[in-house]
Amino acid sequence: MTQALDSRRYDLDWLRILAFGILILYHVGMYYVADWGWHIKSEQQSVVLQNLMLLSNQWRMSLLFFISGLALALVHHKLSTWVLFKIKTIRLLLPLVFGMLVIVPPQLYFELQCQQQFSGTYFAFLQDYLNIHTTLAPHKQSNIGLITWNHLWFLPYLWSYSLIMIVLYRPLKIVLQTALMQKLPTWLAFSFLVLWLVGVGLWLKEYPSTHGFTDDWFLHGIYFSVFVSGMAVATLPALWQNIIVKRRWFAALALAGYSWLLLDRHGVLNVGPALDALMVTQLVHAMLLSINHWAWIFALFAYAGKYLQFNNRFVAYANQAILPCYIVHQTLIIVLAMSIKAWHIPAVIEAPMLIILTVVGCVLSYEVIRRHNISRYLFGLKPSNPHLSADHKTLVANTSS
Repeated sequence: MTQALDSRRYDLDWLRILAFGILILYHVGMYYVADWGWHIKSEQQSVVLQNLMLLSNQWRMSLLFFISGLALALVHHKLSTWVLFKIKTIRLLLPLVFGMLVIVPPQLYFELQCQQQFSGTYFAFLQDYLNIHTTLAPHKQSNIGLITWNHLWFLPYLWSYSLIMIVLYRPLKIVLQTALMQKLPTWLAFSFLVLWLVGVGLWLKEYPSTHGFTDDWFLHGIYFSVFVSGMAVATLPALWQNIIVKRRWFAALALAGYSWLLLDRHGVLNVGPALDALMVTQLVHAMLLSINHWAWIFALFAYAGKYLQFNNRFVAYANQAILPCYIVHQTLIIVLAMSIKAWHIPAVIEAPMLIILTVVGCVLSYEVIRRHNISRYLFGLKPSNPHLSADHKTLVANTSS
């Protein structure tokens, strides 16, 4: 077995923590950024903030799926298919259901209040939220009424991709472990991923991004491809190492891609409606987007692999806290933002305050959650009792969602 599959990769722990940190900053930014719709919006909105948020807009969720694919490949050979299936289901679907019923409702409550579509108490709102036959806010309803997963959409997507690849990884691994694939040049792998994503994007571009799972074919095409790519890289140790070696090239490419996005957004590269309508123009645009997408993922992955191959107390703590913190963080942002809104604090002070309060709230939430086995299960953590679910503890000790 290769070193990549046998060794604990602390760089992936660091990368996972970094990705979650970006997620908090991005969601706080969504509260303040102008013209981008979100559940609630500050009265102090910034157009300039769009430039900063554009940096991670395209690849921030892909990075999480890429890490998750890597993590699944690293643990796949250690546990049986049934054990992996059971653990992934418990760890992802149980928190999803609990989150939809308990954690997410405040988000919709404040959203409807801000839109002046509901003025009652939170208890009164919950009666409508949990009633699939409610008539409240019909534009927000699905087949199960107002019950929604909002930011927790990542969990069912990750669960479905994991189940598919738990079954298909063995035949994929047979192909990847051939001599030809083990010697795959980095430039060729990168080029293939770029072209593949271009093809998927053009093929599925007619489908809007909904996060609704059953009709979200465009995002499924992107994120499932990224997830499988993560599993592939974990199975190709020479490629993994070569990506790290070529980190400066990917960083330069990523910065060039971000610069292009900024110039394009501000109309500097505008070629006119006639040329914009041409297929070749659309193809070039899709190609540049894909290059930027993969360059950032590879650059962050490579620099983590080079400089973050170590463990400490912070990493051990934060790595276990990520899933519970992910589940609660957006609700915390919205509740905290609504709580301090009446203070009319300038955004330059309010935004850092909101970030700090959200981080503190996440840590306090995790400290409560981790002390009881019931809450640990509800938030996707291994049980603290050493006699409970040895299989569950084995997976969590080796990888994380």
